[in-house]
Amino acid sequence: MTTQGALPIVSIVGRPNVGKSTLFNRILGRREAIVEERPGVTRDRKALEAEWLGRHFELVDTGGWMPSGNELDDKVSAQSEKAIEDSDLIVLVVDGTTGITEEDGRVAAILRRSNVAVLLVVNKIDSPLRDADIWEFLSLGLGDPLGVSALHSRNTGDLLDRIIGTLPDVDRESPDNLEEEEASGSDEIPGVAIVGRPNVGKSTLFNRLIGDDRSVVHDMPGTTRDAIDTVVETELGPLRFIDTAGMRRKARVDDDTEYYSNLRALRAIDKADVALLVIDATEGVTTQDQRLAERVDAAGCPIVVLLNKWEMVDQEEKDELMYQIGRRLHFLGESPVLRISALSGRGVHRLVPALEAAIDAYETRVPTRKVNEVIQLAQSAQPAPHGGRVLYATQGAAHPPTFTLFTNKELPSSYVRYLERKLREEFSLGATPIKIRLRRRG
Repeated sequence: MTTQGALPIVSIVGRPNVGKSTLFNRILGRREAIVEERPGVTRDRKALEAEWLGRHFELVDTGGWMPSGNELDDKVSAQSEKAIEDSDLIVLVVDGTTGITEEDGRVAAILRRSNVAVLLVVNKIDSPLRDADIWEFLSLGLGDPLGVSALHSRNTGDLLDRIIGTLPDVDRESPDNLEEEEASGSDEIPGVAIVGRPNVGKSTLFNRLIGDDRSVVHDMPGTTRDAIDTVVETELGPLRFIDTAGMRRKARVDDDTEYYSNLRALRAIDKADVALLVIDATEGVTTQDQRLAERVDAAGCPIVVLLNKWEMVDQEEKDELMYQIGRRLHFLGESPVLRISALSGRGVHRLVPALEAAIDAYETRVPTRKVNEVIQLAQSAQPAPHGGRVLYATQGAAHPPTFTLFTNKELPSSYVRYLERKLREEFSLGATPIKIRLRRRG
């Protein structure tokens, strides 16, 4: 439920494959949820801010209710039930082309017992000729239905009018001020992407970190289909944790859903301030782990390596695993390596201090005077070959630290790496990536 100063919450629920994610995307005006014509594509709750006629609200897309009996389906259904508890308004979506189903009746029964306002939306009413099809849904006992076509945007404006007309008034200081605070605040909150191969324990870790069963956790590879993020208050202040889908090699990405899941995960990495690379200790460092680490490193994102399921390996396997880290992930340099159990919570307490060090280094800004002092001392100790010299240096940006060196001629790459190492050591930049840009003068 909405608390003072918070946005009201509108959750889209219903059985699988009725068009919930299509409607979610239509209301947002952009493709955020993965949409495919088969049930079960959406499994986790995804929440984003939406706006209509100046009224802002949080829109939540959920997985569909499914017949009981399958453990994963039960967990997805539990996510939808959790969304009901947290919502100010429920939009129940049903399929106008199939009529009322047993699952529709089950969902409606749950909603009638709740104390949450409900709007009944009959989707796939693509033309006025089909408007009469909506009235059979009156028997669900949830009031007058509204026929829409999420795919073709038919009557979605009327639906949004109903949504903002039904939402409770929220006592806020000033909508304009709130928008400004959210626009500036969201960018300032560090983002932590949790990445790794399928089924290494990312969602279990995500749920432990945020203190809520937000992502569906199951021992089936590929459970998380989208990037889910939640802001959590920590001793460092707020952090935005992003749970991503497990990424496999392109050759093994054999359907559109997984392809778009991988795109979402890569986009989350590009936006993150730091990445938690989760590796299954029982399987060791695989070639896929190595390639994923290379992709994160190339994005300029500092990495904290997490060896999950550490309690499940014996001492000989632990020694072999540390050897693999040094050999296969050597390019990560001084990236911290933490041994944890996401399931039991063992070792997870060391994660926040490691994140603090990584984020501090990632956001480091150094005065120009100090940058030049370090460069001049480095050149005095080891001059560049063939009379090359850095005439002037400055830090042009952070996130990650980016230094521009103005030189009298081209410098060998080996010498540039030497200067980078000196900058890293002097300013305690640890494992954070550093960008060096060379500008030739004269």
